[in-house]
Amino acid sequence: MTEPAIRILNAPRAHLGEGPSYDPDRDTAWWVDILEKRLFEAPLAGDAVTVHDLPVMASAVAEVDGARHLLAAEDGLYLRERAGGRLIRHCPLEADDARTRSNDGRVHPCGALWISTMGRGAEPGLGTIHHVAGTRVTRLYGGLAIPNAICFSPDGATAYFADTAVGLLHRVAVDPATGLPAGEPGVLYDHRGGAGGLDGAAVDAEGRIWCARWGASCLDAYSPEGERLRTIRVPATRPSCPTFAGPGLTRLLVTSASEGMDEAEKRADPEHGRTFLIDLGVRGPIEPRFRLAA
Repeated sequence: MTEPAIRILNAPRAHLGEGPSYDPDRDTAWWVDILEKRLFEAPLAGDAVTVHDLPVMASAVAEVDGARHLLAAEDGLYLRERAGGRLIRHCPLEADDARTRSNDGRVHPCGALWISTMGRGAEPGLGTIHHVAGTRVTRLYGGLAIPNAICFSPDGATAYFADTAVGLLHRVAVDPATGLPAGEPGVLYDHRGGAGGLDGAAVDAEGRIWCARWGASCLDAYSPEGERLRTIRVPATRPSCPTFAGPGLTRLLVTSASEGMDEAEKRADPEHGRTFLIDLGVRGPIEPRFRLAA
């Protein structure tokens, strides 16, 4: 199968690029550099990328409305005003535990958010996945290390998640009206012993799960039945998270990182920390907006 065309966005390298989202009304992508406390704004029709400094470590971006974003950050969820960048804390998230920070997250089709936390040093057992409806935070799954790959089927009836440190991609039935689990998680794909680790993921309009494989320079596509269908090479060793973007939502915007790399590893990986736009030719769904009221 022919490899798709890949565009490298004209953005500064990220230390830990993560949490991308796409605004179709403005044809603009947003993502963060967690460790450097930066938010990137990239109109995809042009070449200019704006970098916004943040006062907190943010890990994920979600659309709210034409005037605001939601940022998942180290001590809570924040509303960010597009005009001026003012942050207003929407609700706390493990704000009383200095050991943890936010990590991977995705808005369910109903407008609720699944957001994970993890130890600042990726300590086993400190990772948790939460459900947020309005300002109500519900703990779903704990005892994890690096919760990732949070995404949902287009009909909102299935959720997916992984623990990168373990290598299992899980699926669980959820209530489409609330985004809350309606059953117990099961294993969709067993990646234990495989190269790299399961990181961020996005689901296309046909229900396939596209998961970044940290440390292996690729993205993998899985069927809803758990078959690995396709692998796409990415020109960076540590791709971190994809989201569908661009007119028609037929491209994947993929963040990457250099976290943990020494100078020799960086020289061997010249595109480390870059952000990529992959002309996939597979359509994604429009990202749901986070609902401020439960």
